[in-house]
Amino acid sequence: MTAMFPAFLDSPQEIIILVVVLLVLFGGSQIPKLAKNLGKAQTEFKRGLDQGQKEGVVEPEETVEQKLARLDKIDKIDKSIDNP
Repeated sequence: MTAMFPAFLDSPQEIIILVVVLLVLFGGSQIPKLAKNLGKAQTEFKRGLDQGQKEGVVEPEETVEQKLARLDKIDKIDKSIDNP
């Protein structure tokens, strides 16, 4: 059987205690609202992940020529600093 609850909720007594604590903390009328909001948050999170994977913007890599030009500029700056 697949576990529906986290590993620390092994026995039915622990699950009942958790439900009672939730009822005391949030009240009976607030629990459906809480569950609904959690479901919406999960759906929005999954939608955001999917959208991020679809967009998958990848920065183009710097070409060898661009790297060499950048290094030449750095060398010129170093030489001008060393020989004022």
